[in-house]
Amino acid sequence: MSFRPLCACLTALWLAGCQWLPEQTFSQAETPSPAKSPVCAAELPDFTDDACLLPDWVAFGLASQRGDRDWRSAMLQRLEGSEAERRLARAVALGWGSERQWDQASELYKADLDAAPAELQPLLRYWLNELEGRRAMAGRLARSANELAELEAENAELAEKLEALTAIERSINLRQQSP
Repeated sequence: MSFRPLCACLTALWLAGCQWLPEQTFSQAETPSPAKSPVCAAELPDFTDDACLLPDWVAFGLASQRGDRDWRSAMLQRLEGSEAERRLARAVALGWGSERQWDQASELYKADLDAAPAELQPLLRYWLNELEGRRAMAGRLARSANELAELEAENAELAEKLEALTAIERSINLRQQSP
């Protein structure tokens, strides 16, 4: 009797590893129980629940980005107050508003960023930097539009002068041709 086929079979089974074990063994160990995971669904973010701090603020940031003017207006009314968490939430909402609201959002971020919990500050700083980038691009766009308007005006002025010079040149040429 040859042990080679038996060895080959055992080696193949050994190399196949864990795939032959039932899935249930591993899935129970890896999946956290629903009772342990917090439910984070605050409509207005705050600084109180450490477990939901980042998820609530990220969800609010996404809602602000997707929200329209009516949503933003209603949310800004609900976020009235002088607490740092209210002011930072207003900054998030204003940061996705009109260009006129960007300045106010930037001021709120800068004034209250240090009052936020340490684990939230990188996210808020990222949003502030992104807002400042949009403000800078809007400024460059406005300057470019002004430069374009100036160049178009200069081009029109030069075109008028060219037409006047062409008319003068024709007049000179006509005088030289007539005896």
